[in-house]
Amino acid sequence: MTAMTMIEAINFTLKKEMERDQNVICLGEDIGKNGGVFRATDGLQELFGENRVVDTPIAESAIVGAAVGMATRGLRPVAEIQFLGFIYEAMDQMAAQASRIRFRSGGTITAPMVVRAPFGGGVRTPELHSDSLEGLFLHSPGMKVVMPSSAYDAKGLLASAIRDNDPVLFLEPMKLYRAFKEEVPEEDYLLGIGKANILKEGEDLTIITYGPTVPLVKNVVAEIEKTQGLSIEIIDLRTISPLDEETILSSVQKTGRAVIVHEAVKAGGPGAEISALINEKALFHLTAPIIRVTGFDTPYPVPSVEDDWLPNATRIGQGIREVLSH
Repeated sequence: MTAMTMIEAINFTLKKEMERDQNVICLGEDIGKNGGVFRATDGLQELFGENRVVDTPIAESAIVGAAVGMATRGLRPVAEIQFLGFIYEAMDQMAAQASRIRFRSGGTITAPMVVRAPFGGGVRTPELHSDSLEGLFLHSPGMKVVMPSSAYDAKGLLASAIRDNDPVLFLEPMKLYRAFKEEVPEEDYLLGIGKANILKEGEDLTIITYGPTVPLVKNVVAEIEKTQGLSIEIIDLRTISPLDEETILSSVQKTGRAVIVHEAVKAGGPGAEISALINEKALFHLTAPIIRVTGFDTPYPVPSVEDDWLPNATRIGQGIREVLSH
């Protein structure tokens, strides 16, 4: 076991996967000599050379388009988009090409590729750098969407994503990159894509969250349980496509109440899909309406007001009290 930050776990996993499989190739802007804007690929070009850690032009469509071509010809590319807010330039390559290639070819061609991108707020970035756009890819059948909330999860999920035979969008919460260290096994392990993690069991209420809001939710729940004597279950989805329907529904059927927390905007966000799932398959187990605590339906704000725009302890606490009032 080694104490690692999330960014260290990502770097470690990329190195190990490249050692394990010579078909794994990294490509993106400044990922080689500079080691990436957050140093996720630091030292990899020195180890594996410029043909396997490729510095690209500033052209997201070209980065992902090249990755699609590589993936259909036997390689396992890991493409980095510097910030998720820049993903619009590559939407055609991801949604119309990578996501559809297995379906379009009748299963004869696959695209085993990963697109990595930092996302999420709390770090005072310029415009288009903190947007949580994961909901866009819920409309792209064939694209898996993964979001770790810890160094341990980042290592196991990234290894699974690289070895997956279909495209995976791997989203990394910026504010958690160096927020804490935890013990991570150096030996190989995989975490299943599409399998949620029950961080804490409870009886009175289910909170469903993922990625950057997980540590916040854990802190809020700890304080509320200490002061109010409640028993709250916390689910870290880890993956929003595919969703772990069984874990979500089993929990809500047990507690009868649900609060969904994420940074993405409310309208059409992952919380809307989760809420619809619960209403369709567990409605008669509910004792209160489902509450969503999310970003607001506006463009991501300027740094001076982002703390009020993002889900925070006050808003999550209000959501919990509202659900429990029924």
